[in-house]
Amino acid sequence: MARIAVTGAAGSVGREALRGLVDHDVTALTHREHDDIDGEVVEVTDPDSIGPALSGHDVVVHLAGNPSPEAEWDSVLQVNIDGTYNVYEAALEHDLDRVVFASTNHVSQMHGIGDRTRPETMAADAPTVRPEDPTRPDSYYAVSKVSGEALGSYYADRHGLEVVDLRIGWLLTAEELRDRQDEDDPEFARYARAMWLSPRDCQDVVKKAATADLPENPLTVNAVSRNSERYLSITETMRGLGYEPRDDSAAVCEDV
Repeated sequence: MARIAVTGAAGSVGREALRGLVDHDVTALTHREHDDIDGEVVEVTDPDSIGPALSGHDVVVHLAGNPSPEAEWDSVLQVNIDGTYNVYEAALEHDLDRVVFASTNHVSQMHGIGDRTRPETMAADAPTVRPEDPTRPDSYYAVSKVSGEALGSYYADRHGLEVVDLRIGWLLTAEELRDRQDEDDPEFARYARAMWLSPRDCQDVVKKAATADLPENPLTVNAVSRNSERYLSITETMRGLGYEPRDDSAAVCEDV
């Protein structure tokens, strides 16, 4: 059984990742101690911290970072860019087989944005966007994730490291999704429905990204639920990873 490390394990996606990987040998890596997580405190911006933490593992699911589309450049540079570089270098140095990189839907969001000054909006006529389409980042946060994908491509092509880029949508509970259906802000409400990633679908896609055989390397895929209003294609995720999403935002918001 593969040994899997999860950075950013205390975040919302990290906690779902731990639940999805409960049957595996997993090490939770967090920025600080948490009473409800049995893990190891690690600083991804410090090579002397992240390197030893990854030693002895086969896979790292790299979720640590600043997740805000409103973040300024300096706040994403150190953690999202330098930190990701440190994770890749540590994975290479300690002979890991695979890095699962938490990218984001925001790397492509300008394809379908409703209001270009507000990253979390969606136009009614947003086109279908596939992983191979050109990136169009909507924020410094998204630019940092494009950089992370480029690093992954380099380590896959140059060093043979297996890489999965998961362009993760918006992880929300059903109740949180319903709370974001504001009739006075239809572009925001539509965005939430399109980008929704349910907790159980999040668990499944992270598990598949960490354990499935890869049809190509690197593999870049979108990670949202089976939403009727999605514009990010998940065909590649289903074919490439065996992802089987079960939830649709339309059903959750039917009576809202």
